[in-house]
Amino acid sequence: MRTDARLLAYAVFAAASLLELHAGTLNGVTLPESAQVGTTTLTLNGMGVRTKYAFKVYVAGLYLAQKSSDSAAILKADAPKRIVMHFVRSVSKSQVADGFSEQFEANTPDAKKAMHAHVDRLLAVLEPMKDGDEMVFTYIPSVGTSLTIASQERLTIAGPAFAEMIFSVWLGPKPPNAGLKTGLLGK
Repeated sequence: MRTDARLLAYAVFAAASLLELHAGTLNGVTLPESAQVGTTTLTLNGMGVRTKYAFKVYVAGLYLAQKSSDSAAILKADAPKRIVMHFVRSVSKSQVADGFSEQFEANTPDAKKAMHAHVDRLLAVLEPMKDGDEMVFTYIPSVGTSLTIASQERLTIAGPAFAEMIFSVWLGPKPPNAGLKTGLLGK
């Protein structure tokens, strides 16, 4: 009986150790170490916290086919990528929409104007987010950029230009906060 208990304890320890090796955790939010996107396995590149007025809003995770700390190369790459936003507080639809609008204006004002119809489509499908909800943007070159909210796909917009604009929110020259960008780049 004692040997069984010892074996069980070792098995639990080993399983917990494997879980830690295969997940990233930041501020109490755990994201998987990898994500399957079509036929490509993406790896968690890094995680960061979005803050506003000293409040934590969400923990983000960036997934890439190959780890990189070069934001310009990530933005220009016509390769699968994903950003997961795990909210740690409730925010209204207008707060989410205002956040995206501000970041598009700060990082890609010309693209925002050129793609105003796509931006309007994106802003229209946003929802209020509750603590624990996830918003996920996934870019697949032959498909486009899809938005999933609470595990339900809301829209897909074709083309690499829209993907570059979306990912510039976090990886552009003026991210919402510097620590968020630094964390996503694995620094």
